[in-house]
Amino acid sequence: MENKINSMKKYKNYIIGAGILIIGIILGNVFSGNDNTKTSHSEEEHNYVQDPVTKLWTCSMHPQIRMEKPGKCPICGMTLIPVDNSSSSEEKIGDNEIVLTAEAIELANIQTSIVERASATKEIRLLGRVKPDERRLFSQVSHIPGRIERLYVNFTGEKVYRGQKIVRIYSPDLISAQKELFEAIRSRDIYPQLYTAARNKLKLWKLSDSQIDAIEKSKKVQEQIDILSDYTGYVMKRNVELGDYITEGSSLFDIADLNSVWVMFEAYEADIPWIQVGNIVDFTINAIPGKNFKGKVTYIDPFVSSSTRVAKVRVELKNPGNKLLPEMYANGIIKAKLTNIKNAIIIPKSAVLWTGKRAVVYVKVPHEKTISFVYREIILGQDMGNFYIVAKGLKEGEVVATNGVFRIDASAQLIGQKSMMNPTGSKGNTGGMAGMDMGGDKKEKETKTEMNDAEMKKMVMIDKSKIDPKFKSQLGEVVDAYIHLKDLLFDGDFAEAKMQSKNVEKALNNVDMLVLLGDAHNEWMKDLKKMNLQVTSIMNAKDIKNQRISFAKLGPELGKSIEKFGFKNSNKPLYLEYCSMKDVYWLSYDKTIKNPFYGDEMPTCGEVTKEYKN
Repeated sequence: MENKINSMKKYKNYIIGAGILIIGIILGNVFSGNDNTKTSHSEEEHNYVQDPVTKLWTCSMHPQIRMEKPGKCPICGMTLIPVDNSSSSEEKIGDNEIVLTAEAIELANIQTSIVERASATKEIRLLGRVKPDERRLFSQVSHIPGRIERLYVNFTGEKVYRGQKIVRIYSPDLISAQKELFEAIRSRDIYPQLYTAARNKLKLWKLSDSQIDAIEKSKKVQEQIDILSDYTGYVMKRNVELGDYITEGSSLFDIADLNSVWVMFEAYEADIPWIQVGNIVDFTINAIPGKNFKGKVTYIDPFVSSSTRVAKVRVELKNPGNKLLPEMYANGIIKAKLTNIKNAIIIPKSAVLWTGKRAVVYVKVPHEKTISFVYREIILGQDMGNFYIVAKGLKEGEVVATNGVFRIDASAQLIGQKSMMNPTGSKGNTGGMAGMDMGGDKKEKETKTEMNDAEMKKMVMIDKSKIDPKFKSQLGEVVDAYIHLKDLLFDGDFAEAKMQSKNVEKALNNVDMLVLLGDAHNEWMKDLKKMNLQVTSIMNAKDIKNQRISFAKLGPELGKSIEKFGFKNSNKPLYLEYCSMKDVYWLSYDKTIKNPFYGDEMPTCGEVTKEYKN
C-alpha cells in the first residue's frame, strides 16, 4: 500500500514537471520571437532613417516625391530610388524649377537644343498649274457681217496660223463693196481718190491685198469670201456653227498662243510675306517626269481668295515645242528669305507647346550638377518650316527642351507649378504634393479642380491608333482579370473574389505607362489612381456587399480607359452592361447577362448598352 502511494506521488511529480517544461518552452518561444521581430524591425527602421548617405527616396519619373523609406511611388507605382543630395546641397534651386533626375531624363528621352541666331530662310513648297499667257489670248472676230457658208476650222484644239483660211461667208455688204470697186476702177483716171477709197474699204474689212487683187483681176463680183486668221495659236473655243448669221465684230474663235505660258502657283497667306518678285522657283511638271524647270516670280496676286485662303504667284516660261499644256500640274520649291529680318532667334518647332493662346517652352536652368527646367511663355514670329522665329522671350545661348517636353510639363502639373494648363502656378488642383490632400479650403479647391478638369478635357486629344500595342495588350490583361473577378462576384464567392482582386491590382501595376507620352500618360495616371482605389476597397471589404459596391465603381473607370486608349485581347467581344434596378454598369465578355450585383436573386437583370472592339 505504501509503495503504491509512493508510485502515485512520483507520477504526479513527473506530470507537474512536464507541464512546467512545456509552458516554459512556449513562453520562451513567444518572448524570443517578439524580441527577434522587434530587433529586426528596429534594425530595419535604423537602416532606413539613420543611413547617413541615403535619407530620402524619390521616383525617377516624379522627382517631387520625397519619402523617408523605400517603396512604391504613390503616383505611378514605380520603385523609389535613393535621392542624391550631394548636388542639391551645393546648388540653389528656384521655386519654379522642375528638377529631373538623370534616370528620368533618360526614360523620358528628353533632348535639348541651344537657342541660336540665323538668317530667316524657309523652303516653301507650292502647288500650281500651267496656264496660257493671258497676254497671248486672242479673239478672232469677223469684220464683215454675213452668213457662215463653210468652216475650215472645225474643232477645239486645232492649230491655226496667221493668214490661214478659217471660215467662208456670204455677205450682201461685201457684194455692194465690190460693185463700188469696179465702178471706181472704170473712173480711176479721172477720180483716183474714189478708187483708193473703195479699195481701202475692203482693207478695213481685213481682206488682204492678194484677195483684193484677185477680185480686180477676175472682174466678177464674188458672192462668198474667205476670212483669214489674224493670229497663230490653238483654238480654245469655237463660237460659231455652219449657217450662223454673224455681225461685224462677232467672235468666231478664241485662240491661245502657247509659245510662252504662265505657271500659276498657290501660296498660303502665311507664306506670302516670304515670297518676293524675282525669287527663283524650281519646279517639276507631273506630266513630264525627270525634267526640272526653273523660273522667276514675276507677279504676286495682291488679293487672297476668301474661299481657299491662297494668293496666286506667277512664273513666266518659254514653251518651245509647246510641251507645257494648260492645266498640267506643277510642284515648286522656293528657298525664300525674309529681307527685313537678319540674325533672327530661332528654335525647333518641337520645343513649343501650344495652348491656343500661349506658346510655351521649357528652358534649362544652368546648374552644374542638378538638371532642371523652368516654364516660360514666348511670342513667336514667322513660321520657318521646321523652326519658329522667336519675337520675344528667349535669348541667344539659352537651352530649351526639344524632345520629351510634354513629360516635363506633366511633372510641372503634378506639383502645381506653372505649366501649359496652369499658367499661374496655382496649387489648388494638386494641394501641394501630387496625389495627396494637404488640406485647405475645400470649397475653393473643389471649384478650382472642376474648372481645371473642364479646361483639360477640352485640350486633351488622344489618338487611339497611335497608342503602343504593348500598352493595349497589358490593358487587355487587366480586362481579363476584371472579368474573372466579375464572375466570382456573380457566384457570390467572397473569399475567392478577395484573392482575385489582388490579381487585378497586379495586372494594373504591370501596365507600362512609360510607353505613353504627353496627354495619354497624364490621363492614364489619373485613371490608374481611381482604379487602384476601388481595387484596394474590394481587397479590404468585410463582406461581399461592400465588394460589390466598390466593384460598381471599378467597371465604369475601366470602361473609360478602354474608350481612351483601346485594348487588345484574343479577339473576344467586350460589352458594357447596365442594370437599371441598381443603376450600375459592368463589363463582360458574354452578351448573356450575369448580374454580379444580384447573383442568384436576379441573375439576368440587365442589358447590353455598348460593345468595345479591339
